[in-house]
Amino acid sequence: MASPNVEFYQIGSSIRKPGKYFGFNTRLAARTLPGNRQNVLMLESGSATPLQAVNVFSDEEAATLFGRGSMAHLMAAEAIGCNNYLQLQIIGIGYDSAATAASGKVTVTGTATTSGALSLWVGTVRVDVAISANDTAATVAAALNTAIAQKTALPVTSAVAAGVVTLTAKNKGVAGNDIKLSAGSTATGITVAVAAMSGGGIDPDIAPALAAVFAAGHNIVVSPYATSAALTALRSHLDNVSDPLEQRGAIGVAGWHKSLSTVTTLAASINNGRITVGWHNGSVKTSAQIAAAYAAVIASEEDPARPLNTLAMSTLDVTALADRPGCNEQENALYNGLTPFEVGPGDAVQIVRAISTYTKNAEGVDDVSLLDITAIRTLDYVRKACRERIALRFPRDKLSSRTPDRVRSELLDVLYKLEELEIIEEVDANKAALIIERDSQDSNRLNGRIPADVVNGLHIFAGRIDLLL
Repeated sequence: MASPNVEFYQIGSSIRKPGKYFGFNTRLAARTLPGNRQNVLMLESGSATPLQAVNVFSDEEAATLFGRGSMAHLMAAEAIGCNNYLQLQIIGIGYDSAATAASGKVTVTGTATTSGALSLWVGTVRVDVAISANDTAATVAAALNTAIAQKTALPVTSAVAAGVVTLTAKNKGVAGNDIKLSAGSTATGITVAVAAMSGGGIDPDIAPALAAVFAAGHNIVVSPYATSAALTALRSHLDNVSDPLEQRGAIGVAGWHKSLSTVTTLAASINNGRITVGWHNGSVKTSAQIAAAYAAVIASEEDPARPLNTLAMSTLDVTALADRPGCNEQENALYNGLTPFEVGPGDAVQIVRAISTYTKNAEGVDDVSLLDITAIRTLDYVRKACRERIALRFPRDKLSSRTPDRVRSELLDVLYKLEELEIIEEVDANKAALIIERDSQDSNRLNGRIPADVVNGLHIFAGRIDLLL
């Protein structure tokens, strides 16, 4: 009980003993918007302790927990290298019982007639072996095998026999086929041939790992696999945790390094406003590494409405000129649900424009409502701000004829504060559309319609230059 305009939560109305009683009300304390720190979850195959999410604060910690040169180690190195303050968790996934590891070969032939060196690139990591005159192929191959063993952060192990070094991916599955190999020799008489990584089969099912962290509240989930099976499972997870009942809005991130034609069908089949695929054409890094770097940069921007254009991923490799997509290819990517990367000034690999894979509505009609990944991130934040304000102000209130106006006033205050930060706009113009009313069937329920005119990104400026003589 309380007077008409003063409500007490700790002081009862039946006190008879004289006194001056004061209680504390913290429900009105918070008048600002909530923070928007981004928590990132990465999935990793082959963990010794699968389905247990762990906090990771450095790539060395990832190496200790998941193995040096493992997918988790390499992804953590990419992500933390791009964002030192990343809030990162990694969860392991057990292998499928039928999974196989990819393998490749480096075949050395001949006998050196001059000194020189043999260099092997595994992704962006170079392994060098000195060659002396009269060294045989077997000698050089053995030395290469030893050098590879010393590079413990490589994603492969090696074995040697009769001048052939066999490389085997540390993580089983199709993803191992993405590991790029190249080699060359400067010693006369020694030749080297490389057989690409192949034979990796059956990536693990990521659904159990996603189910294990369903209630954890991650903002960004990174899939190391850019496959239909993995992204479909991720789509289901994101839709479920982000729905109106769960309300833990999140986005999913994947990477791609092959040609545009090989991924457009995949993006179209996913067609989801919460999944974004970064395209770094011709990269020697794996899809998992590209996804990790991209996700870390997204997480670095806590303003959900600010475009990610030109943000650099410092750990990604500078691709060859022939592999860099031109404007036409970038436009094609942006119309097909892919986020293109480009090599900018200072050889920085940058985001061109971060978009989702959502391009068409349920009827197959082109739909740009969730084109930019900032759109769904902004809506998630608006929902969070509104929800937290209502939870703070009305934790156990009665529903009377005065309640709808009080709720509307609080939500309007939230919208004005969001407008101040340029997250939404035109609040006054849309104020009449803010409706709070009692439910027609449930006497204990209020319903609300909250207009949110999200602030768009300035992506394009077009100007006409008039020649005057």
